[in-house]
Amino acid sequence: SDQLALYRNEKVGFVFQTFNLLARTSALDNVALPLLYSPRGRDGARAKAKACLAKVGLADREHHQPSELSGGQQQRVAIARALVNDPHIILADEPTGALDSEGGHEVLELFRRLHAGGQTVLMVTHDDEVAAAGDRIVHMRDGRIVSAAEVAALAAGTAQL
Repeated sequence: SDQLALYRNEKVGFVFQTFNLLARTSALDNVALPLLYSPRGRDGARAKAKACLAKVGLADREHHQPSELSGGQQQRVAIARALVNDPHIILADEPTGALDSEGGHEVLELFRRLHAGGQTVLMVTHDDEVAAAGDRIVHMRDGRIVSAAEVAALAAGTAQL
């Protein structure tokens, strides 16, 4: 389990619907947190965290606590935290679910830019508009992947279950 935890810390970035930021901790320290648990990441942790905040457009908010940031800004801090270890993939679970439409559009645009820069992003959502922002959509029902024809049949009410 230690090896799995190390793999998740160094190779996978996680973005959650509820941000999961430490309330009494600055944006900078929230972003640097995963580096404290990584044997290779402690050196230069603050510089890496600053670079990630700049990448998500929050360089000027590094000393602010989550309560001093909008929902969209908090989610961008969470995305910066997911990026700080240069992960192979970012897993995002309903990353726009707790945001207003403007904040949601900001987050989707940020994911588009990250993807255009070579970052793999896997996003889970129940929102068709959010899903449409992706390059590829895979539908699941009851834990299994379903075909586009099954999705259409479900939407039309003609599916046999």
